[in-house]
Amino acid sequence: MTRRSHAITVLQASEDSPALAGLMGRVRDSQSRLKAIQPLVPPAMFGALQAGPVEDGSWCLLVRGNAVAAKLRQMVPMLQAHLRSKGWETTAIRIKISTGG
Repeated sequence: MTRRSHAITVLQASEDSPALAGLMGRVRDSQSRLKAIQPLVPPAMFGALQAGPVEDGSWCLLVRGNAVAAKLRQMVPMLQAHLRSKGWETTAIRIKISTGG
């Protein structure tokens, strides 16, 4: 194994690592989904959302606060339909309350 003696960017590292490149692709996919639903979510609520992982067509949204989570759960069918109309096969949207800062 060759060790590098200088710092490299994440982009350079992802070019050298198929696993890291795949992870970065999934992060971009999740961020794109979040951006796609932004027009449907009230602006005051959108700041409390964070894109989570996508696994087998199921997307996770991390939210700050129970009230935001409850409102977002009511919106899930509309959000799924919107994502499908944009080309994402989203079989489920899971809402998880984020406890981190």
